[in-house]
Amino acid sequence: MDATQQEILDIFTRTRALLRGHFVLRSGLHSGHYFQCAQVCQHMDAVERLGELLAARVRASGLEFTTVLAPAMGGLVIGQEVARRAKARYVFAEKEANVLVLRRGFTFSPGERVLVVEDVVTRGGRVLECLEIIRKAGAQPVGIAMLVDRSAGSARFDVPAVSLLELSFPTYPADAVPESLAKSPIEKPGS
Repeated sequence: MDATQQEILDIFTRTRALLRGHFVLRSGLHSGHYFQCAQVCQHMDAVERLGELLAARVRASGLEFTTVLAPAMGGLVIGQEVARRAKARYVFAEKEANVLVLRRGFTFSPGERVLVVEDVVTRGGRVLECLEIIRKAGAQPVGIAMLVDRSAGSARFDVPAVSLLELSFPTYPADAVPESLAKSPIEKPGS
């Protein structure tokens, strides 16, 4: 782990955003680790630093965009911070009937270059929904930026993806939870 990755992990630990216990993730998988990025959002110095690092990673990757799209709730704060640093337009998608949609008058222009920004990706379901929203509107998804790639690179997308931290904590389907984890009460801290 390089110094920047250690700094990021330290931020998550210091702000109590990296939790240990027995969790059911949004994907339905069980894990002994959980990223509750909302905890980081209480600390503006941490949000600014993570936004600075993620925006720099996006710049270094050469992704060019005019708009940032973030899925609510998790991607809201970091998406806005990346958009602010890039001086880009910022919109978000939110759930309606359990599906992400654009509301509040948000639209995309044909060909508009859009970067998806998310906090934590395990399987990438919400990112895939965002890519579909962009394409259905006739806009162009140019890439994905995430704070934490919990899949350690195994979540695949058809556009470039960058992350600040790649970690692979074990995850388990509900019918294959190890006994040691199953003994702990299940927590669902929310996305």
